[in-house]
Amino acid sequence: MSYPGTLQNEIMEQLAVLGVSPSSILVVHTSFRAVGSVEGGPTGLISALTTVLGPKGTLVMPSMSDDDDTPFDPAATSCLGMGIVADSFWREQGTLRSNSPHAFAARGPAAVEITADHAIDVPHGLDSPVGRVYEREGSVLLLGVGHDANTTIHLAESLARVRYRRPKYVMVREGDAVVRHDYAEIDHCCEHFVLMDDWLRMEGVQREGSVGRAEARLIRSRDVLRVATAKLAEDETVFLHPAGVDHECDEARASLSRV
Repeated sequence: MSYPGTLQNEIMEQLAVLGVSPSSILVVHTSFRAVGSVEGGPTGLISALTTVLGPKGTLVMPSMSDDDDTPFDPAATSCLGMGIVADSFWREQGTLRSNSPHAFAARGPAAVEITADHAIDVPHGLDSPVGRVYEREGSVLLLGVGHDANTTIHLAESLARVRYRRPKYVMVREGDAVVRHDYAEIDHCCEHFVLMDDWLRMEGVQREGSVGRAEARLIRSRDVLRVATAKLAEDETVFLHPAGVDHECDEARASLSRV
């Protein structure tokens, strides 16, 4: 009897056709529901990704905490908000996870460097997992999700020195005490990150195809940064909704008057 979904070797073939190459560093954002039934489930998809990257490649996924009110524990805190694949990945043997509420998980030769300590105040700066992937010539793979899930665009905002911020907090453990840490983060609804699709296509630097049932996009981190920072240089608020459309974007815009 044939498998009713997508076989792992089919997923690997689709990833290779898309342009995922062995020995590369790859940040993956994915919706397993969009990918559809895969042989082996979420771990089967992870296995396919790992196999295509090979022993010299490094797989990276977001692993942020689902709960700002509970101190982050890299050995126990779930990240289901990032999807079942991401929440399965950090739990697998051999995967490292950074010790931050803004955590990423990684497996492969570059995993130690990518998951090293990073700042809470600047979740997606140059000295963060996505920044380290960028500096190591890595790529971003979007499986069944759009650029609104692409955290590397926040790195572009950071490097472009956008001035907007939103107030955030996390609970952190300091010795035996739990302390609230308040900070201001580059943040908004991210819906306008969808603009990156047309910009990257015009540059001819976004590869597109299908993986399982999902639409897939593959882009080099450096191309994401180059295109996004150029647009932000023209208009600092290009990724924000006009006033009155979205409260998160309104909050970000309001912060500009206080700079």
